[in-house]
Amino acid sequence: MSSNPWLAAVKRVLALSQTGLAFQPGEYDRERYEEIRQISLELMAHMSNAPAEQIISLFPHEIGYVTPKVDIRAVIFRGTDEILMVQEKIDNDRWTLPGGWADVGYTPFEVAVKETLEETGLHTEAVRLLAVFDKRKHDHPEEPWYVYKFFILCKITGGEILEQTNETSGVAWVKFDRLEGLDLSANRVTYSQISQLLPFAENVSLPVICD
Repeated sequence: MSSNPWLAAVKRVLALSQTGLAFQPGEYDRERYEEIRQISLELMAHMSNAPAEQIISLFPHEIGYVTPKVDIRAVIFRGTDEILMVQEKIDNDRWTLPGGWADVGYTPFEVAVKETLEETGLHTEAVRLLAVFDKRKHDHPEEPWYVYKFFILCKITGGEILEQTNETSGVAWVKFDRLEGLDLSANRVTYSQISQLLPFAENVSLPVICD
């Protein structure tokens, strides 16, 4: 769970200011929403120990109601004791489940299939949704966005595992009893989250997990 309640509060104020701007306020209110937004970004930069310009660049002026970003992860089992993991080049070859940000124009299932192909070389079919986690409620590093994480069960239909791709430096089947010792990409997945998914390897009909 988020360890900095003040940062969470600033994110909420930022979202409220942006949502206020989306409803075409009068000139007086618009100026104040803009000022609140700017102050929120500067506070977030201060709390994140990052240059204000860097934080501001992550939040271009958007139109519309502010909603969480969506991260999609594919869950692929082999038998009842192995799960497919990839190493992220951008995070010093740490391990995670295949996946990434949801793309506009793709369904969640399509994103899971696409990301798996791009990161592993394997063709898959999405089977069902396993879990939806609110990233704030789990042990992830702080980041500017509010994020929901979708975990989607997929089954392999073809292709071959690639040694590396543009995004990944390795792909491997990992035994469940070795997961705790992996150097995980904590911004993408936690050991606790994976542990909650493992029972689906034996019983695919378990109910969806949702925060």
